[in-house]
Amino acid sequence: MVFHPPVAIVAKAGDAGKYKVGLPAWNMLLRGFMAGAYIAMGGALCTMCSTGVAAWAGPGIGKLIGGSVFPVGLIIIVCTGAELFTGDAMLAPMGAFIHKVSWAAVLKLWVFVYIGNLIGSIWYAYLMAYGPLSSVSATGTQTANVFGLTALSIAAGKVGYIGGGAAMWSAFLKAIGCNWLVNLAILLGICADDLVGKFFGIWFPIMAFVSSGFEHCVANMYFIPAGLFVQGIDPVAAATVLAGKTCGVAGLTWVTMWTSNLIVVTIGNIVGGMFFVGVIYWVAFREEIAALK
Repeated sequence: MVFHPPVAIVAKAGDAGKYKVGLPAWNMLLRGFMAGAYIAMGGALCTMCSTGVAAWAGPGIGKLIGGSVFPVGLIIIVCTGAELFTGDAMLAPMGAFIHKVSWAAVLKLWVFVYIGNLIGSIWYAYLMAYGPLSSVSATGTQTANVFGLTALSIAAGKVGYIGGGAAMWSAFLKAIGCNWLVNLAILLGICADDLVGKFFGIWFPIMAFVSSGFEHCVANMYFIPAGLFVQGIDPVAAATVLAGKTCGVAGLTWVTMWTSNLIVVTIGNIVGGMFFVGVIYWVAFREEIAALK
């Protein structure tokens, strides 16, 4: 297994950022759509595999199992060249630091990839809600199954950051921690040239972020819409689940998806990726990178 030294990893991250900001807008959108769907695949698998585990093995093991299967999304993204907003929160600024690409180009990449991620995530949430998360009776009545109820519970938790500044601060800190780990996973993926090395480099930090309960804006673009779609399929079951949650019965909506989660989590993810990985590693290695040129 080829292992690249740290300075080479940082330089390669900058090269990747320069390449990404140079993509045409339609390609950013298309690759963003794919990445949103791939992260949703990991989120869906996490939902299915963690359902019921906490009841017999404890909440920690439930988190561990969910975290262990979620990384499939980022592994696919890194290995197939899709575009993930949270990774670009670090890679694009690294391209700006090292190659002096414009910040307008960085912002363009973020906007189009974010939109693509959102569309891909919502599409996969629809696929899951009307597929594996629900059951259809002999009479054609569709209701939420046990996995759909888990999806509802997860979505309710994601929009449960209500009650003022303390809740938003908690979401913000969880978002920083999340993208700190996500972008360390991306750097570790750059470390190795072979598939096995990339797999394990990506897997451990992503497992850590999910098991720790951190917040990822693109994952939440799947988790919350999945719950919303299930709520539309089976409002009676949804009311029962939501009644015991912080958000309450009326708290899971397309508006609260943004106001109680995605806005603050997106900002926190940018801070975690750009500052806690991109800026720190650029400052630490910029003299060595300059010597490579």
